[in-house]
Amino acid sequence: MSINWNDGQLITLKQGDTATCTGNLNNGQLYCLFFYNAAQNDADTSVSVVWSNSQPPVQVVVPGTTGNQGLAALCFVDGSETNTVSAAVLQGSPGADIQAFIGSVKMPTNTQGIENRQLPLDGDRHSFNKFTRYYAVPESHWYAAQIQSDINQFIAVQFAEHQAEVMIVNKLVDPGNVIKYAGNSQSLVKINESTTQSIPWNLQGNGQQLVWINADSTQNSQSASITVQSLSNVYAEQA
Repeated sequence: MSINWNDGQLITLKQGDTATCTGNLNNGQLYCLFFYNAAQNDADTSVSVVWSNSQPPVQVVVPGTTGNQGLAALCFVDGSETNTVSAAVLQGSPGADIQAFIGSVKMPTNTQGIENRQLPLDGDRHSFNKFTRYYAVPESHWYAAQIQSDINQFIAVQFAEHQAEVMIVNKLVDPGNVIKYAGNSQSLVKINESTTQSIPWNLQGNGQQLVWINADSTQNSQSASITVQSLSNVYAEQA
């Protein structure tokens, strides 16, 4: 079956299905395809991501799980290299059941099934659930951010217009098996790792939107939170 994926919306890919986003990737914008294995078995499923007529597809292996509890596999795509991308589950994948959506500062434009909400930049902890997409437009000064989770290998992605930062809390193993890149997109992605239960970083607002998307499972997200706090008042007090 062919699926129209132009809105980057949450879809389900079964054996033999292909989803295509045609002409809707913007030049100068970085995207990530999020894949969750929803099959009721522990079998891994391979998804072929096609982004170029001259380059081979990217093979993304989505880890097997039971009860739709697995973490996401990610594939980054640079809109400056292509405006079209497709994802296919081959016919030789009986029982395949992949949930997928496209994330960026723009997508998905159809957020049905996605928990899409504005992130208050108030310094309070805000919970991450599965399929959570937070957005905010930080002002032009510094902020302190932190993701906290007591689960091993918790993953979330921060998107700016043409770059992304993958946050890995409680890192145990190399995440390379679930993070893939089309073309030269790897040069636009920073991996930020922590072996503890939190990962702090600073971000500088510039009046443009930032987006944070959870890339972990339902059970792993229940105790995870994100915090972003303005530092402008701190500097004002010091001055």
